[in-house]
Amino acid sequence: MEKLVIIDAHSHLWLRQDTTWDGKVIRSMKNGRSIFLDEEVQMIPPFIIDGVNSAEVFLSNMDYAQVAAAVVVQEFIDGIQNDYLAEVKSRYPNRFFVCGMCDYLQDGFYEHAEQLLTDGRFQGIAIPGHRLLGRPLTSPEMMRMFHLMEQKDILLSITLADGDRQVAELREVISECPSLRIAIGHMGMANPPQTNPWETKSWREQISLARNEHVTIEMGGITWLYNSEFYPYPTAIRVIREAAGLVGMHKIMWGSDYPRTITAITYRMSYDFLLKSQELTDNDKRLLLGENARRFYRFGELVELPYIKNMSE
Repeated sequence: MEKLVIIDAHSHLWLRQDTTWDGKVIRSMKNGRSIFLDEEVQMIPPFIIDGVNSAEVFLSNMDYAQVAAAVVVQEFIDGIQNDYLAEVKSRYPNRFFVCGMCDYLQDGFYEHAEQLLTDGRFQGIAIPGHRLLGRPLTSPEMMRMFHLMEQKDILLSITLADGDRQVAELREVISECPSLRIAIGHMGMANPPQTNPWETKSWREQISLARNEHVTIEMGGITWLYNSEFYPYPTAIRVIREAAGLVGMHKIMWGSDYPRTITAITYRMSYDFLLKSQELTDNDKRLLLGENARRFYRFGELVELPYIKNMSE
């Protein structure tokens, strides 16, 4: 197989976690640990001893794994990282596509959103929709933002709650803003850890939204969803193939959910299970691992990364 272009469609960066969620603390500590919802956890790999999840450490991982570029999204549990991500994009313009984020939990966020959409710093806006249950994605303020995003051709990266709980809302957004480019994250939450994917069928409703022209699916965190199964994630492969049966392989993109997922595996392992699968064709792999993302996020010229042999080889 010819050398593949590899692009990561779902990752996170932050200088420091220092926030709360649902009244509970989230705060960076040393040796890759964080206080997460008042509990000490291994948030990132232990070699990140200062708690800084920096672009430079990520680039080192990307270069080693031959990942040409990455999409950086945001999540409330990490705190809003707009200033840092704008700096990252400025320093490494051909390596990162960055998404801004507002505090959608507060009424009146539109003014901030308008600033983010007009100052040229961000190519996308991230919405952790699964954190917004009870605050409709179709509220007047949200819809006003979506219309402005469509007008300015700013991409929406959104994660929905598992199942079909927010599908009708996003379907309405798509109907109102048919030209808005939308990436739906986490493979539609195809198998939340507490469920059996073959008993929980409603994840297909999220996937089916990608039948719309400007909507696609990214699988960020799929190795987390199937962590209990672990490498090489055979059920994840079957889910990917089923999703492709619903919307086409050209509508699905690989994403790592770096850095949280690489507490359990290496960064390269987060896509290596796709590369080595016998159930995916060479063309499937080409589309999933890079070509779909290159087209959807409109990446320009990409860096060429040589393979560096491991000392142990």
